[in-house]
Amino acid sequence: MFQILEKRRLNETTTLMRVHAPRVAQKAGPGQFIILRIDENGERIPLTIAGYDRESGSVTIIFQKVGKTTIHLDELNAGDSLLDFVGPLGRVSEYGDVKGKRVAVIGGGLGIAIAYPQAVALTELGAEVDMIVGFRNIGLAILMDELQNASKNLIVMTDDGSNGKKGFVTDALREQLEAGARYEHVVAIGPMPMMRAVCEMTRPYGIHTVVSMNPIMIDGTGMCGGCRLTVGGETKFACVDGPEFDGHLVDFDEAMKRSRMYSAEEKTSKERHICRMKEAAEHVQ
Repeated sequence: MFQILEKRRLNETTTLMRVHAPRVAQKAGPGQFIILRIDENGERIPLTIAGYDRESGSVTIIFQKVGKTTIHLDELNAGDSLLDFVGPLGRVSEYGDVKGKRVAVIGGGLGIAIAYPQAVALTELGAEVDMIVGFRNIGLAILMDELQNASKNLIVMTDDGSNGKKGFVTDALREQLEAGARYEHVVAIGPMPMMRAVCEMTRPYGIHTVVSMNPIMIDGTGMCGGCRLTVGGETKFACVDGPEFDGHLVDFDEAMKRSRMYSAEEKTSKERHICRMKEAAEHVQ
């Protein structure tokens, strides 16, 4: 069992948890993920590692309440335990020699939680990090102090302009590139349409662009094949070959189509869980 050491709500839909998992913490690196299961009847879900502390043996995850399992996970509190917490899985991020070079880390939505440890790692390697993050509105902003500390230049965009800078992360990236920013490396993490848009923007400049893919995943070992992607015309598995890939080689059209395969089933499962929650609350009353 893996005890939840801390639970903190970052906004109305997003929660941070710190979990006691010493073996995972000892081996974890930026870009990797874990697969957890709440109990013996639960499904296995992958979540990217948002942070780790080798001394305390803790691993930090950040998740949004979007489906049955994440809603159930959010019902737990510090002191409760998870049945399974497997990892670290996937490949550690590879940056090459970035010391003294300018890089951009771009995050959208929950992808910001994944982009943050990337910015930390790049800064520690001596890179000059521009961080561009986007939210629907400023009320959904998370990790603002941490993002500021992890970057030399933080640009925050909101769809509605509630932070004073209206637009998407691609609008900010375009402004930076047109102003003469010479990026050696770009990391883009977030919804697939956003990552694809970033890749198309960096392609003409020849900037190496890495994306973190989150396809449907079951076992995390490459056995089930559910997380397969086409990258550079070849079949890759996000769980063992990724989750990071050269964004200019990813077939995003195929990846997005596959990600929608079980939308109806996910919706039904979520609705059933919410109904059971309401029935239990009414019974208590």
